[in-house]
Amino acid sequence: MSPLISPAELAALDGVTVLDARSRLGGPPAIGLYREGHLPGAVYCDVDADLAAPPGPGGRHPLPDAGPFEAAMRRLGVGNARPVVVYDDASSTIAARAWWTLRYFGHQDVRVLDGGLPAWVAAGLPTVTEFPEVEPGDFTAKPGGMPMLTADEAAALAAEGVLLDARAAERYRGETEPIDPVAGHIPGAVSAPTVGNVGPDGRFLPPEELRARFAGLGVSDGVRAGAYCGSGVTAAHQVLALELAGLPAALYVGSWSNWVADPTRPVATG
Repeated sequence: MSPLISPAELAALDGVTVLDARSRLGGPPAIGLYREGHLPGAVYCDVDADLAAPPGPGGRHPLPDAGPFEAAMRRLGVGNARPVVVYDDASSTIAARAWWTLRYFGHQDVRVLDGGLPAWVAAGLPTVTEFPEVEPGDFTAKPGGMPMLTADEAAALAAEGVLLDARAAERYRGETEPIDPVAGHIPGAVSAPTVGNVGPDGRFLPPEELRARFAGLGVSDGVRAGAYCGSGVTAAHQVLALELAGLPAALYVGSWSNWVADPTRPVATG
């Protein structure tokens, strides 16, 4: 089963939990956008409160513990046997973090709405402003469903495999750093901005085009790969794109915000 779903496929699907994962990284919660209009039956999922632990040395969006994540997903109506579809309005860069986190904690049927809310609206499908009544779910969080990297493992992968940096190229090069206190990248990492995973319509490129893209970055069958970004959000988009291409990859959840929290870790620029 593809980790993506089209608007038409979602519109025809019954018995599914839909999560609205829209966010404005570095800005206020996007609950206001949700109130203005969302997919019928969708429940708002906050990337900061529901998909991450509080910021700290582990990064700006550390992986939550199983207990709090389980409680958050149950509150949003997520069940063990009920399919989940996640969407945003940012080319799936936020929805992918929800997809990855649910998969990491053991949910077996999670998909991302390809193209997100813009694709849904472009298909002529309705949005609503009503808040749905949510029946609590029975999701049980079981860690370990997706491969994950620590800082040391990310450093080793950069030397022995391929570690993809999903941030904008100027942040990778260290020319600018709008969020974290240090600019640059993990030594040995390869610049691979997530914008290259999607077309102008915000939908993922076909698998064969993604395979070609990643082959040009050094990732092919049998090559160990991983991804990081600023705080483990857009890097999940990279992992999703790699999965679409048939290339498994691990996520460094702490990412750059965790890497630079330790001043002894090396930083590369250029």
